[in-house]
Amino acid sequence: MSASHHHHAHGETTGRALGFAVVLTLAFAMVEAFAGWWAGSLALAADAGHMVNDAGALLIAAAAAWVARRPASHLHSYGLGRAEFVAALVNSLGLLALVVWLSVSAVQRLQVPQAVHGEAVSLVAALGLLINIGVAWLLSRGEQNLNTRAALLHVMGDLLGSVAALIAGVVIYFTGWTPIDPLLSLAIGALILLSSLRLLRQALHGIMEGVPLHLSLEEVGQTLAGVPGVESVHDLHVWSVSSEEVMLSAHLGVMDLAHWEDILMQSRELLHVQFGIDHVTLQPECLVQVVHWPSSGKRRAGGLK
Repeated sequence: MSASHHHHAHGETTGRALGFAVVLTLAFAMVEAFAGWWAGSLALAADAGHMVNDAGALLIAAAAAWVARRPASHLHSYGLGRAEFVAALVNSLGLLALVVWLSVSAVQRLQVPQAVHGEAVSLVAALGLLINIGVAWLLSRGEQNLNTRAALLHVMGDLLGSVAALIAGVVIYFTGWTPIDPLLSLAIGALILLSSLRLLRQALHGIMEGVPLHLSLEEVGQTLAGVPGVESVHDLHVWSVSSEEVMLSAHLGVMDLAHWEDILMQSRELLHVQFGIDHVTLQPECLVQVVHWPSSGKRRAGGLK
């Protein structure tokens, strides 16, 4: 089996795992939302909203895994990887709206306490905890790329939300202290806020074609400048088409074009090994050397050939 065929099959397996995780997460989020409404628990409703967030993150990862297998077209020469950033932007804005709703509802609950069925909350939250553990295990067994790692972080955050809802249910069942429910809802809302702001930043950064956050433009430029035969680096640009596909273009100043093939090969190898950048466009520019004639003091400019 060839390496490309193996990678394609691995990508399909990862896509199926992500798709199954999406269905499982969304299905339980609906159950949890209904249970939260029936039991009067804002913490369960908040955890359900967090699970919908996780399902959105998983769906983005699943879509990215599918899109990654689509070839480029005449209309989209880079492919459709940037759809991942657009989906992340929509997801993050929806999360911020959810945080606002949670905050307002929690404050209202603190002002006007309501009865909460602690036993029902505990049972549903415990089931949610098991679901999240199962989804995390499923994702950890798949291909580990940026999308699946991000989705796994979302699920781990939701696992903490299930723990918070479980604590709220147990406290209410044994003590009857209902303010724990909206207080822990605010804690879940804070978790969602942090993840949504991080997601929003990444989405906007990608859409604006910013330098990938895990790379340093200065470090990349210094690495290229250190290649033997390279005198200068300018017009250096690094951007992402998707979270997995980084592009680079640059002009390299060289003194002798006869060595360009070696310079190009070494530059590509360094960029691949040190930064994982494979989509590279490098343009050579022959530098002009100024020659001084000692006899007359005049000087003339000539390019080395």
